[in-house]
Amino acid sequence: MGVKAKEQSKFRCVIHGSFRKHFDAIKEAHRVFTAAGIEVLAPKMTDITAYEGGFALLEGEEGKDPRMVELLYLHNLKRLGKGEGGFSYFVNPEGYIGKSASYELGIAQVTNVPCFFLEAPEDHPAYLHKNSVWTPENLATHVMERGELPEPKIKRDERLIHKLWEELMVPGSVVAAGGIITYDNPKARGGEGELLFVRTHKWGDRFSMVGGKVRQHERLSDALKREVKEETGLDGGVDAHICTFDQIKNSGYYLGGVQHIFVDYVFKVGSKRVRLNDEAQDYVWMPAKQALRDLDLEPNARHTVELYQSNVASN
Repeated sequence: MGVKAKEQSKFRCVIHGSFRKHFDAIKEAHRVFTAAGIEVLAPKMTDITAYEGGFALLEGEEGKDPRMVELLYLHNLKRLGKGEGGFSYFVNPEGYIGKSASYELGIAQVTNVPCFFLEAPEDHPAYLHKNSVWTPENLATHVMERGELPEPKIKRDERLIHKLWEELMVPGSVVAAGGIITYDNPKARGGEGELLFVRTHKWGDRFSMVGGKVRQHERLSDALKREVKEETGLDGGVDAHICTFDQIKNSGYYLGGVQHIFVDYVFKVGSKRVRLNDEAQDYVWMPAKQALRDLDLEPNARHTVELYQSNVASN
């Protein structure tokens, strides 16, 4: 694994498993992830120094209330939520998770932490999508070479189960910053600016705008600059605010029980040299009027482009 991970510091994990049964395998996973540039928040690798009440305790945990030890461990999951590179990894040879790790799995799932496993669980009825099982070596290699966590894959005969699981696990509120990326083409007739649209699987292979979720404690403008850079390689500046609205309910992508708010801006760039990441498959530059007429725009993007055309571009 000689390839350096892209933006290594953004990847962090918590390793779970039975310290009593699988401590050596947990230490090996810790070593593999650390060597790949993935920050392991917990456990901190020390030796097991005591067994109390059926639980293995690490150095410094002797004599502490096991409930306190477990809650302090679980607090590391909150740190995983700051950014998009956090995940939980379950070391479960022969499918064995155990009582403490089962509790941790439930907390991780309901707090929307991506979970990966050494093997499919045999002692737990948890739902796993079919891209959840990875050895530490293969998962670390994927992160290093692609600079992202594996995407969920859904078995055809488990779509209903996945939908039920997704409705349970998604956060109650999501704020997304989006940008109408504009390039003022001096050669364009009448000085009409061109807008960037990307075609993506996320929106059913329809065209949309660049944008994404705002991270915890992140400013909207910083989130938009980050998303534009990550998805297109372009640098630029946040300009006029276009609109703020709830996701359109009949858009075909609406998910009940989630407050999904879009905050969209004009984002001006001085170059058209786009370098797409894996989130989009194609892109096109064209004026707003032409895009509204000719492109298959997903409804939320169409709403923003219409407002841009009538309220911003006309001024």
